[in-house]
Amino acid sequence: MRDQPEQQAPPVQRLRIRYAKRGRLRFTSHRDFSRAFERAVFRARVPMAYSSGFNPHPRISYAGAAPTGSASEAEYLEIGLAQVVDPADIHAELAEALPTGLDVLEVVESPGGSLADRLEASRWRLDIEAMPEESAAAVATFLATESVLVERMMKKGLREFDCRAAVVSLSSSPREQGSSLDLVLRHGVPSVRPDDVLRGLAAVAGLEAGAAPLLTRLAQGPLQDDGNVGDPLAAST
Repeated sequence: MRDQPEQQAPPVQRLRIRYAKRGRLRFTSHRDFSRAFERAVFRARVPMAYSSGFNPHPRISYAGAAPTGSASEAEYLEIGLAQVVDPADIHAELAEALPTGLDVLEVVESPGGSLADRLEASRWRLDIEAMPEESAAAVATFLATESVLVERMMKKGLREFDCRAAVVSLSSSPREQGSSLDLVLRHGVPSVRPDDVLRGLAAVAGLEAGAAPLLTRLAQGPLQDDGNVGDPLAAST
């Protein structure tokens, strides 16, 4: 019989971290980022708390990761620590240890509760090649449509779902070459992604986004009554 593994002490402090994926680093998968982050906390000598069991892992909880290939200014995770530290020190140490393009933006002490439960919606900017007039007309058609079915390959195979139901708001504005879509998506199951909405726009209005639209998450957090996305690191009211 194997000896019982040593039980690790629970964390004495939890920190919540907002970070960005920028430039070419937006192609970093969630698995690749988690490996890079674990290496960074090791190099920075962050006093991590560890899980119990035969294969202890640093206590890192990821929440609401953006799809691979999407840029983001609002990715979140929480770490559990074995010592009480100054969040500003951890911010500086992680910023030094992570590669440019995976950028720590904010580190705060956790007030408790579930971080994932505060990530109810996301705001996105979709930079596409379609001209402003075409984009505006497609947006109007999409919003006037009650249900927009799209397909996406998932773990259990090809699945059809309604991408319209998750759209809180959608608008179009011109940019130097093409147009930008401002999109607020409510999180749910299945999770509707910005590329699903682009497929929906193509389906109902023939909108051509171009070969490589740039999708950037601008905010992620609680969905407010006015349809905006709040700050999940702010104190709850």
